[in-house]
Amino acid sequence: MKKAYCFVVLTALLFSTMEVACKVAGNDLDPFQLTFLRFLIGGLILLPFGIAEMKKKGIKLNHKDLLKLLGVGTIGIPISMVLFQIGIMNCNASSASVMFSINPLFTMVCAHLLTSEKITKQRLLALTIGIIGLIFIIRPWDVQEGNTVFGAGCLLLAAITFGFYTVTGKMVSQKIGSVAQAGISFLMGAAVLLIVIIIMGRPVLDGVTDNIPIILYTGIFVTGLGYYSYFRSIKLSDATTGSFAFFLKPALAPIIAVIVLKETILWNTLAGIGIILIASYLNIRFQRKNLKS
Repeated sequence: MKKAYCFVVLTALLFSTMEVACKVAGNDLDPFQLTFLRFLIGGLILLPFGIAEMKKKGIKLNHKDLLKLLGVGTIGIPISMVLFQIGIMNCNASSASVMFSINPLFTMVCAHLLTSEKITKQRLLALTIGIIGLIFIIRPWDVQEGNTVFGAGCLLLAAITFGFYTVTGKMVSQKIGSVAQAGISFLMGAAVLLIVIIIMGRPVLDGVTDNIPIILYTGIFVTGLGYYSYFRSIKLSDATTGSFAFFLKPALAPIIAVIVLKETILWNTLAGIGIILIASYLNIRFQRKNLKS
């Protein structure tokens, strides 16, 4: 169990640098381009572990499996993660990190719609509290400098669609394993995004040589090792324990944004962080209670 908690902390640390790293890289790179590059690299990092996982279980993919993985990857990369990157570039990294951290709450809504896992009154309470926290952070009545309603909207849509990615990905991973599902869906999603980039006439490799360190960091550490660490924490414990990484992230990420980007955190952001932490804690507590029962 100690190993599991080590992976939870490592996941939280890596994911907490995500918005800062993506914002720095996004200053010189197109949002579509950066998303393609980081999930291409991240997928290549995860793929060998996924293949080993499938070989160990004697699993072979058929056409239906590949189509499902293509659908999962399309939801996750060219839709959710592109919206995420656009949202980051139109909001403060500290605000973006907290807003996206609410995605586990939207995951339970998606699970309610797509699976037999229904929303309870307790989970609905957690979701409501989380949304109140989002309102405090966005502060639509007086938007904080650096934040925009457009950016917040993109991040909200990113969190919702990532919920769909998580649920549909979980359905596929029941057969092939989480790491294999992530590695293959990342690469397939990146391939779909590449086609979109070419059709839209957006850059693919322009500016890459000048930004190699930050691209490698977002691809290898944040996307590749971050997700690998997350799946390892789940494998060594359970999904609820693994989700503690998303509980820690809203507390850690704003601190990193203040240190690296010199951002200012106002009272409403602190209030929103506190409220979302309460919502995340309640969600995790209700999950544990359901598992015991």
